[in-house]
Amino acid sequence: MTVQSDTSPAACRLELVGVGKQFGGLRSLTNLDLAVHDREIVSVIGPNGAGKTTLFNVITGVYRADDGKVLLDGTSLLGLAPARITNRGIARTFQNVRLFLNMSVIDNVMAATYGRTSAGLFRSALSTRGARQEEKKVREEAEELLRFFGTRLTGYRWDQPAYSLSYANRRRLEIARAMATGAHVLLLDEPAAGMNPAETKEITEVVARLRDERGYTIVLIEHDMNVVEGVSDRVVALDHGTKIAEGSFEEVATHPSVVEAYLGRGTASKK
Repeated sequence: MTVQSDTSPAACRLELVGVGKQFGGLRSLTNLDLAVHDREIVSVIGPNGAGKTTLFNVITGVYRADDGKVLLDGTSLLGLAPARITNRGIARTFQNVRLFLNMSVIDNVMAATYGRTSAGLFRSALSTRGARQEEKKVREEAEELLRFFGTRLTGYRWDQPAYSLSYANRRRLEIARAMATGAHVLLLDEPAAGMNPAETKEITEVVARLRDERGYTIVLIEHDMNVVEGVSDRVVALDHGTKIAEGSFEEVATHPSVVEAYLGRGTASKK
């Protein structure tokens, strides 16, 4: 079942204008334009090597664009360190889950909030009243975020080490940690990778709820077309760093250039 937003797209949250990125002689992104509106889910698809992860790395400051602009709410992000971009309101997950595996579930989420706290090392070490109050608030916020995922990440699981979680729950925890940064734009890199059909269905519902219940703007990289079809307001297809199609899932999935990118040259003409 396709999940669609109840409201039409509003103001532009995230915008890329003419973005290019080159590594030596390899052009990874070429003149890429992308606009993502408030409370919109945009999926980015394409074969391996299409430039999808490079796109996320440019947005989050891991790589600096060679050309063009990256704007969040109309303000440039170019030249900012990844931590500053996170503080501006963009958080991401990764294709390969990156958690503090020996830390508890709740500590993983609390750790993501410390960039927004004010106690500092000295006050925290002395355990001042202000530091204790802030720590209590941080834990309460972490608990509330974990409740969003239902019984999967609540109750006794809070104090379990992250390594004890199932793969699907590690994926959920990584999303919870991204939420804890205070971001309003989430970049989700293949959240359904490695999941069985039941888990994939559940994570698709989670992504839709992030928009519908929490108001997030989401850019999603995903190879599973069931996820893309089920949750996307709009789909963008890349091939060799160039945008080759944009529109609804149906429009993009049947676009000759997309069929050719996935199945090989000449395939579209034979259909």
